[in-house]
Amino acid sequence: MKNTISFKILKEGKHYTASAVGFFIVTQGKTLDELSKNIREATELYFEDHKTKSKKNFNSISLNLPLYA
Repeated sequence: MKNTISFKILKEGKHYTASAVGFFIVTQGKTLDELSKNIREATELYFEDHKTKSKKNFNSISLNLPLYA
C-alpha cells in the first residue's frame, strides 16, 4: 500500500510555504531544500501527535511547485 501526501507550495516574499492537501500540516523555509526538510519533519510530527501509526509510514511526499519557484 502506497501512502502519498501532496503539498501545495507558494512563494511568499523571501519564504516558501507548504500546505498539505487533506491534512492540517503547514510549514515554511527560506529555500526549497530547507522547505523539503521541514515538510518531512512536520509530517512526522503530525502523525506522531495524531497517533495514526498506520499512516505514519508514508512512502512519498508529492510537491506541487509554483511555476516561478
